[in-house]
Amino acid sequence: MKLSRRALLASALATPAIAQAQGAWRPDRQITMIVAFAAGGGTDVAARTIARFMEQDLGQPVVVLNRPGAGGEIGFTELARARPDGYTIGFINTPNIVTIPIERRARYSLDDFSLIGNIVDDPGGMWVLPDSPYKTLADLLAAARTNPGTIGYGTTGIGSDDHLAMLALERATGTKFLHIPFAGSSQVKQNVLSRTIPLAVMNVAEGLNDMNQGTLRPIAQLGETRWDRAPSIPTLRELGFDVVEGSMRGMAAPGGMPTEIITRLAESVKKTVDNPEFQKLADQQFLPLRFLAPDAYRVELVGLRTRYQALWNQHPWRE
Repeated sequence: MKLSRRALLASALATPAIAQAQGAWRPDRQITMIVAFAAGGGTDVAARTIARFMEQDLGQPVVVLNRPGAGGEIGFTELARARPDGYTIGFINTPNIVTIPIERRARYSLDDFSLIGNIVDDPGGMWVLPDSPYKTLADLLAAARTNPGTIGYGTTGIGSDDHLAMLALERATGTKFLHIPFAGSSQVKQNVLSRTIPLAVMNVAEGLNDMNQGTLRPIAQLGETRWDRAPSIPTLRELGFDVVEGSMRGMAAPGGMPTEIITRLAESVKKTVDNPEFQKLADQQFLPLRFLAPDAYRVELVGLRTRYQALWNQHPWRE
């Protein structure tokens, strides 16, 4: 009888004693790490940094493979459909990993993944050029009211944290902007720097280096409170609008992966996050680290799925 992937996963999780008896898993060939967004973006940079440290711990090359498009669905689907043998892993991002199956008939669901651990929790942000006429959020909102639907903003896709944040801001302020989705934050940034669009909505960590170099200027960040690496940037809550959004970036593998492999990979990720050398690099890259072990990570993602399903029922973000 052919078992479903979900049944295989349940079987693997139900037999930890067998996994322990077999000993710790040791990879014997290259591991592929799928990134569902374009090269050069925040997820890609974090993935390549983490891959280097995991290589040292696992003793095998960890090669990043970019599979951008459809707001992450292309890469997430490829990851979900890979063999659950430990040799294909990948980054998954919120909210996309849970919002895509809510908004359309996706080729994967959250249950199609074995979770390894969360690594980054990055608040959203709003960015313009230094000489932009929008000096403050009030300036931006006033212009949007005067010319509704004409001020373009770039995001990493429909249903991304950036997109949902702007939809929430539109509802809270009675404004209307023009959404322009891209395959990754690096493309969003390029289009703002080239003056193709006036506003980038992307995570704070993805804009801080540009802010320090004077090539981008922040208008607001979207965390619950100000991030300590960006203490000068006000939150939308401080500016009078209860809009909180961000992106968790963690690692997963195809569903049904044996417990011993999940445990070994989660251990490798935790070692990386705890490594002082990695923490120094993460600090330089403005990566807000937040490790969650597999079980805690699943609880967080299931909670987010419930929240976004309720939001979709009230305010579908279909475009």
